[in-house]
Amino acid sequence: MINIIDYEMGNLRSVEKAFESLGFKARVSADPNDIQSADKIVLPGVGAFRDCIDNLRNGGFVEPLLEHIDAGKPMLGICVGMQMLFDESEEFGRHKGLGLIPGKVVRFPSGMVENGERLKVPHMGWNNINILKPSPIFKGIADGSFVYFVHSYYCAAENSSDVAAGCRYGDVEFSASIWRDNIMATQFHPEKSQDVGLQIFRNFAEL
Repeated sequence: MINIIDYEMGNLRSVEKAFESLGFKARVSADPNDIQSADKIVLPGVGAFRDCIDNLRNGGFVEPLLEHIDAGKPMLGICVGMQMLFDESEEFGRHKGLGLIPGKVVRFPSGMVENGERLKVPHMGWNNINILKPSPIFKGIADGSFVYFVHSYYCAAENSSDVAAGCRYGDVEFSASIWRDNIMATQFHPEKSQDVGLQIFRNFAEL
């Protein structure tokens, strides 16, 4: 069973429907106890880091989530669900993350220019990723594939060994995906990334 954590922040139903369309059992659950019986966990996230991490903590999800990871079971973070794995975020002040991946979450600089045009923040839309190491979720995914992003802040990982894929926006090369042992995550939204996103979900479900 794939358990999608409902802490009131994220594209929960879209993620659930994506797994179901591939023939995998998935459930959206607001009960932290359901994490214990799950084979795999998905931690989505949309909105401000501060609100997401507060909801995750106040909902009682952190301890069972960490126990799931410590047990070696697969976990997939999406967007802010990836950012919360890091040490801290600078969004609306400084806020502590889960500290599972060394590094911090910072804002894209204003005033970036590409091909003579000012780049907008948030980084929104399709962009290609550079696959840097063979994360299990990238099986069958071609280097340079296009995926869908929506974010104003990005993850700056301390260790390059944690970065599974990178992406460039303006002057910034940021972590598009991370992979450490059974922890996998994407800054982009697989549920909005059409065939590439579905293949990522398939790969995760088949672990």
